[in-house]
Amino acid sequence: MGYPEDALAQDEELILHRHPHWKMLVLPALTFVLATAVAGFLLGLAQTRLDGTARTVSSIAVGIIWLGVVAWRSVAPFTVWKFTHFIVTDRRVLIRHGVLTHTGIDIPMGRISNVQFRHGLIDRMLKTGTLVIASASDDPLEFDDIPDVEHVHALLYHQVFDSTQQPPQQPLQRPIVENDDPNDRNGW
Repeated sequence: MGYPEDALAQDEELILHRHPHWKMLVLPALTFVLATAVAGFLLGLAQTRLDGTARTVSSIAVGIIWLGVVAWRSVAPFTVWKFTHFIVTDRRVLIRHGVLTHTGIDIPMGRISNVQFRHGLIDRMLKTGTLVIASASDDPLEFDDIPDVEHVHALLYHQVFDSTQQPPQQPLQRPIVENDDPNDRNGW
């Protein structure tokens, strides 16, 4: 699922579009490197110690196991990362994720009652964290691994504050009426 451009209204303005922070890809990348190193070692071992059919069968088995581990522990998390979108517009917050099954949450700016963030020491060094959005009637929603969470928090707070501000009321003006009698000062 790509960026949901068709989910935006024609006059809706995109303010922010982010994927989760890259830190969620560190473990899948390390898994890929480690699985590839182990598979390479096992293939080299099979090539030097086995002959004929045993070599072929063990090489195919190592390749299938490597492919399964890489698909499960590396490709799947990357795909989840790629197809997860955190979007802020001038009217709402959209969260879209999923590859085969798509899931989406839309939170109108007017319904947001509270915006919080939290991050620990490692998250602070990586400039990421958890964003917590509380709407008027629902339980708070938590979104993990939001890049530059403090900036997103401030931006979202300003968007919510701006959407709740009513334009200033114009003072009532008396209608202008021509007065035929110049001595009548009580008329409008």
